[in-house]
Amino acid sequence: MKSQQKTPQHTPMMQQYLAIKQEYPEILVFYRMGDFYELFFDDARKAAALLDITLTQRGQSAGEPIPMAGVPYHAVENYLVRLVQAGESVAICEQIGDPAQSKGPVERQVVRIITPGTLSDEALLDARTDNLVVAVHYHKKRGQQIWGLASLSLSSGEFSICELDSWRALEAELARLQAAELLYNEALEWPAEITQTQGSRRYPSWHFDLETSTHLLCQQFQVQDLSGFGCQHAQVALGAAGALLQYARETQKTHLSHIQSLRLEQTETFLQIDALSRRHLEIETNVQGGSNHTLVALLDHCATPMGSRLLRRWLGQPLRNLTLLQARQASLGALLAEPQALQQLPELLKPVGDMQRILTRVALGSARPRDLTRLTLGLLQLPDLHSQTRAYPVSLLQDLHTQIQPHPQLSQYLQSALVENPPAVLRDGGVIATGFDAELDELRQISQHAGDYLLQMEKEEKQRTGLSSLKVSYNRVHGYFIELSRTQAAQAPTHYVRRQTLKNVERYITPELKAFEDKALSAQSRALSREKYLYEQILLKIQQNLTELQACAQALAELDVLTTLAHKAQEGEWICPELVTDSVLSIQQGRHPVIETVSQQPFVANDLHLDANTRMLMITGPNMGGKSTYMRQTALLAVLAHIGSYIPAQGARIGLLDRIFTRIGAADDLTSGRSTFMVEMTETANILHNASAHSLVLMDEIGRGTSTFDGLALAWASAQALVQRGAFTLFATHYFELTELAATSPSLENVHLTATEYQDELIFLHQVQKGAASRSYGLQVARLAGMPRAVLQQAARKLQELEIQHHPQADLFQAQIQTATPVFDTQAQSLLEELQALDIDALTPKQALAHLYAYQERLLQGECTESNCSNLPLS
Repeated sequence: MKSQQKTPQHTPMMQQYLAIKQEYPEILVFYRMGDFYELFFDDARKAAALLDITLTQRGQSAGEPIPMAGVPYHAVENYLVRLVQAGESVAICEQIGDPAQSKGPVERQVVRIITPGTLSDEALLDARTDNLVVAVHYHKKRGQQIWGLASLSLSSGEFSICELDSWRALEAELARLQAAELLYNEALEWPAEITQTQGSRRYPSWHFDLETSTHLLCQQFQVQDLSGFGCQHAQVALGAAGALLQYARETQKTHLSHIQSLRLEQTETFLQIDALSRRHLEIETNVQGGSNHTLVALLDHCATPMGSRLLRRWLGQPLRNLTLLQARQASLGALLAEPQALQQLPELLKPVGDMQRILTRVALGSARPRDLTRLTLGLLQLPDLHSQTRAYPVSLLQDLHTQIQPHPQLSQYLQSALVENPPAVLRDGGVIATGFDAELDELRQISQHAGDYLLQMEKEEKQRTGLSSLKVSYNRVHGYFIELSRTQAAQAPTHYVRRQTLKNVERYITPELKAFEDKALSAQSRALSREKYLYEQILLKIQQNLTELQACAQALAELDVLTTLAHKAQEGEWICPELVTDSVLSIQQGRHPVIETVSQQPFVANDLHLDANTRMLMITGPNMGGKSTYMRQTALLAVLAHIGSYIPAQGARIGLLDRIFTRIGAADDLTSGRSTFMVEMTETANILHNASAHSLVLMDEIGRGTSTFDGLALAWASAQALVQRGAFTLFATHYFELTELAATSPSLENVHLTATEYQDELIFLHQVQKGAASRSYGLQVARLAGMPRAVLQQAARKLQELEIQHHPQADLFQAQIQTATPVFDTQAQSLLEELQALDIDALTPKQALAHLYAYQERLLQGECTESNCSNLPLS
């Protein structure tokens, strides 16, 4: 804007502000002025709207008042939280010059940039979830596009990269990471899913240059090349990593010593779950968008925030590494074998707190006094934790035991250096303990005796002058002074020099008091400076142990997760699944881990068996009968097994899976102009293209969004395609015609969820049995939903017509109905009575005859006996 151009009409201070603002045109600049951070022009307007603060004016620019808004510096975190949550970034501009020596405006500079993805302050972060910044890059080579992705958790130092071979794979990774901020190469063309995502940011293309990035990364890790990290060939991803590291340096304005490694993630080593499947399975977020009744909510009872974050990462990236998974299982077994020790571990871990993020703030130089006291408490727990883990005979727990090394010298040093309950911030002093530093103690002694001196001086002055209203006081603005009431001010001694006149009092200074003031205030200032220096030395001392402390924190987080999973296994009577390389997914009496916990009714456990001979279960049964629960529980048990957890079942043998796909439910995607059916077909197409013989596929009611015959045809063809691909598939449907596939597909087996009617009530048994369901109970479920009785009766009549019309011998029936005289035997009469019990108007003789023929045909084909044939549905 023209009004924001630096011009001679602006004051020197405003010219300084505009010069700084020019470097950060898209970021809110918090410009320190005394006890406030001020914002001007458009920044002030935006902040006033977002923070609901007063918009004022200051001076003029181009003949118009300059908009201005401000927030107090001591409460700035409250405002930063709200701005970051709104997706804004803030440049913190502090006074770095000495006002006493400055000619013109005090020198200022931006000391830190706060962005949604690069947060490290405790007040700005959710303690139990990762806060990530991600960079994406791509390159075309021989007609193939390679996508590079880098992710960084600045608050913990976790830095990783991966390369992907498709846009859909990149989309799935971005959905898994849920980055707070996304950087993309401004020189490349990107879809709207990248450029219009909240928190996305264009970044200069030269930062993605491979040579520049490699040099920057080698400099960060102090190595000659990146071969030690095994990622030297991931060139597209390294470009993204270099850009990401450069961005982190720009925002933090300091050396990032806590980022010490780069991890190459290879997607084939993880169980892949796309964004849609994560949502359907309600792993971290339920279908309503909340966190209640999710797998994370069920499992996350970790003692530390860093344990919670690690558990979420495990669930976000289930493993396919059989050796590591079996090591985790062995660790859970060892923990469960010592129930008393298992109960003690959470109590030992709780005081550790969030050691990872505290160490990050130490590395960045932004750790606060209470961070260090919490770190001290955590260090004091290490000897007991080290001792507790010594006894476990399994390799993984022994590795953790080795990394959880006590640091007695550091913990003793911190205990002696810090007061037990320090203030929240360093600026007011009182952080360093008495006895830690002799110079600081001496300066404090002078300051602390100031009060005694003032009382003594006041007593002596009162006696000498005889003025009863005389007081000797101090405040931060005016320093030390003698105060007299207006009535006695005329009697002030001649050596009293007036310092300030107020409404009811006069304030004075004397040569003696001035000399003490210089001494006392100098001592206070020097004491605070000394304390700040000592605090910086403490941070340096911790930084010298940073690598070992970070490894220890990571081990504590892993121990926390293993302990949590062991507690859940103990509480829920979960079992250890057998993990194998064979193609098998067999579960005995499996239970849905979440539903069995929240349900008021006893949960009905069910078996499942898929192997080289049986690849698909065609699942039929009534709505609300438990088909979706059965399918989802299978996937969730597979996810738990792939993080090394025990599972709720009586037994299980699970081969390693490569991907989990779900096609459950749908909604219009109006923003993209896609109907429900289009969304359904797009998702189905993705599954049919990408599912392998090692994948688990959940397909629920394919074909509902179009006409009956179109839907049936598509469902039939999709099922056949999945059979041919050999993926483990659970295929739920109301198209009974699909059950005929079992006759021609030996690897497909029919199963159904059972229900029964008792005294005019529909009872869901939730039991999985072999064979196809005999009816859907659609009208009964509709009745439970409260459908009007008249509508149900009309639907029942239409159902009868359709059943006759689409029966294989419909033509024969119609001919016989035209000529035959109905003759009712006992079974026909029973059938008629059953139909009438559904609140349907009395059947005509012709209708009854049609049902009789259906009954006779079933009897002849052996589908039933005379005693139960009338109870079979006609569909």
